[in-house]
Amino acid sequence: MIPTSYPTAEEMARLTARMLLEIKAVHFNAADPFILSSGLPSPTYIDCRKLISFPRIRATLMDFMTVTVMRNAGFEAFDNIAGGETAGMPFAALVAERMGLPMTYVRKKPKGYGRNARIEGVMTEGERVLLVEDLTTDGGSKLSFVDAIRETGASCAHTAVIFYYGIFPETEKTLGDHGVELHYLCTWWDVLAEARASGAFDEDTLSGVEAFLNDPRKWQADRA
Repeated sequence: MIPTSYPTAEEMARLTARMLLEIKAVHFNAADPFILSSGLPSPTYIDCRKLISFPRIRATLMDFMTVTVMRNAGFEAFDNIAGGETAGMPFAALVAERMGLPMTYVRKKPKGYGRNARIEGVMTEGERVLLVEDLTTDGGSKLSFVDAIRETGASCAHTAVIFYYGIFPETEKTLGDHGVELHYLCTWWDVLAEARASGAFDEDTLSGVEAFLNDPRKWQADRA
């Protein structure tokens, strides 16, 4: 069921950050950085997959995502909701349920047997597809999913995520150059502000994280 009233984008960002902190999906450690899949260090790490285990938070965030997309893209803008394998799949199902639309999912690569498909479920030519994922960093991983959707003859001009890093200036340009608009609920800046307001981490840790957010490429280069 889609809510008929909802907070401002700023309040949704604050509440989303608060929920992520509450379930300990946010990890900060400037002294002993995490190593990302890229091999680069980072004092921040977020695990949005944890959200599926918290029904009240999960439901609220999916309401937020649904109304954000409808407000930004239109109330009748989509015919199909696609989740990216694997983290986007549960969130796509929940958004599709709220919007009363079919749900599909996109594999990272073909199965290698049978139909060798990348799209699971029914997606048809001409459908307007919303790609749903848990998060995005620089936007690059979304392009492969978008291309797989477009190969069916469907269109994909929008992607929605719960969390957007918001620290790499090229992200929205990368997506925009590919004809994709990004919708999101909160960024690292929102999480940092809420963490500071709530005292979730000590000030030394928060200052270290803030230094990273202000210039992530330099911070990583200095520690690589």
